[in-house]
Amino acid sequence: MLKAAVLGLGVMGRHHCRVLNGLDGVEFIGAYDPGENVPAAIEGQRVYKNFTELLDLKPDYCVVASPTIFHLELGIELAARKIHALIEKPVASDTASSRELVAAFHAAGLVGGVGHIERFNPALQEMRHRIESGALGEIFQISTRRQGPFPGRIADVGVVKDLATHDIDLTAWVTQQQYVSINARTTHKSGRPHEDMVIAIATLSKGTIASHTVNWLSPQKERTTIVVGEKGALVADTLTADLTYFENGNTSTAWDQVSAFRGVSEGDVTRFALQRREPLVVEHETFRDAVLSGDQTKIVTLEEGARVVAIAEEMILDGKLHTL
Repeated sequence: MLKAAVLGLGVMGRHHCRVLNGLDGVEFIGAYDPGENVPAAIEGQRVYKNFTELLDLKPDYCVVASPTIFHLELGIELAARKIHALIEKPVASDTASSRELVAAFHAAGLVGGVGHIERFNPALQEMRHRIESGALGEIFQISTRRQGPFPGRIADVGVVKDLATHDIDLTAWVTQQQYVSINARTTHKSGRPHEDMVIAIATLSKGTIASHTVNWLSPQKERTTIVVGEKGALVADTLTADLTYFENGNTSTAWDQVSAFRGVSEGDVTRFALQRREPLVVEHETFRDAVLSGDQTKIVTLEEGARVVAIAEEMILDGKLHTL
């Protein structure tokens, strides 16, 4: 049985503890958090204030759920101790740190993953499957909307690295394309040094256009991904794990007024029945299996996480260049 620990007991860290404590084939052995306002125990296991003391328990892998600024330091120590790691997104604060983590885990022959949890959302997994099977034909456009109220849990990064990194990763993964170029506009409305809103437009490697609307300023919580192709459109709501297919029609409408209102290519609309499992559980099962087998093809690798950080930094830089 694998032994696993969690580093950092913020909101996500506590969820990781919960999932690990019930994960088949894994023994949750404790957590590390040097903060003052953390419990003495979680999920029946001790919370350590001393990092070395926890590592002396010899975990097989750790989940790094600390603030992003500590990811490099913790990750390098884990690599030196030959401990596999699932690191919450973004994988590191900047591209250089991300690449340093990639190099350290590669040199140590370890499994390193990044917690881009949207990949394990059933709606997006089904979306990718249907795109791969040709349901949409050529992909013309992918657009994402991710907005909601300001989260008190975030202090060290802006909305791009905290939220838009989800959309950067899922866009590349769902379409199986890489970003070629990106332009952005950002704003600072909440009195913090980091951006709290971004609208970005990108071109992907096969010519697909991508757009991202992300903010911490909306009272409405929204998590939507829309992919438009030659045969229709797929719409995923990752809050509810719903996936809907809007098919292009192949019959004409003789009623002119209705045709003008609805469009001449309206076809069937299908909301798929999906098996809905908690994405965090699926993510942990996938990472556990990667540690056991050494096969990293189903996890989000450190290399992929580093590419996401690089695109996010381009987005931030372009936003600053266009700030009035």
